[in-house]
Amino acid sequence: MKKLSRKTLNTCWIKWFFGHLHSMSFQWLQAFGFATSMAPVLRELYPDNKTEQISGLKRHAAFYNTEPQLGCVVMGVVCGLEEEKANGADIDDEMINSIKLGLMGPLAGIGDAMIPGMYIPLLLSIGIGMSGNGSVLGPLFYVFTYILSMLLATHFIFMKGYLLGTKSIDLIIGETTRKIRNAFNLLGAIVVGGVGASYVHVATRAVIKTSETSSIVINDMINGIFPNLLSLATILFCWWLMSKKKISSVKIMLILFIISLAGVAVGFF
Repeated sequence: MKKLSRKTLNTCWIKWFFGHLHSMSFQWLQAFGFATSMAPVLRELYPDNKTEQISGLKRHAAFYNTEPQLGCVVMGVVCGLEEEKANGADIDDEMINSIKLGLMGPLAGIGDAMIPGMYIPLLLSIGIGMSGNGSVLGPLFYVFTYILSMLLATHFIFMKGYLLGTKSIDLIIGETTRKIRNAFNLLGAIVVGGVGASYVHVATRAVIKTSETSSIVINDMINGIFPNLLSLATILFCWWLMSKKKISSVKIMLILFIISLAGVAVGFF
């Protein structure tokens, strides 16, 4: 009976972790990264059968795209399926590709909400706080914490996918997935909102003179009605440009730079 070694499983996982987007195109996205990661698995399962190795690579070169970190579980599930197939189980190419396609969508939704939407902004907010006085600890904290946590997490879920096999499908697809995705979307919005409230500070130095001896400080008046209203307006303006007008972050930074220059020139900032 054929059994994948721990070394081969680790090689498969590490190839996916570092190479899931290599040779990427909009036609294939992560397909060739998936196929390359499966190469050591196919070589071990079919050491003397080049035809099966080639067939397996073609099987896994079909279009594929998901959130790569959480998507490691799919790689683990497919390793288990390939092992069963090599041992004579009634598993064909269509079944394997159907499982891949069925899992990639739900995992993309959960993973995008959980990692780019919540986890990365949380780490960045901590790193920014540590860099307040120009300290290099902030970026170092972010880089090492993210890489280490992703290495440990992806290896764990990869092995769980391999051990559970098709049983993990019930845990990934269904109503529970939708609830988890919505929960992470909400939590991610809260985290991003907290980051904005903590690190975006916009104030005006405009003053309205009411007489020779008295004046109204616009910033104090605004904060008395709605604290940090200018900061909130700036965040909402950036969100509107990105989500509604589809303007890139680089162009938004240029727009903010121009607004800042104009504001300073007229005495608003």
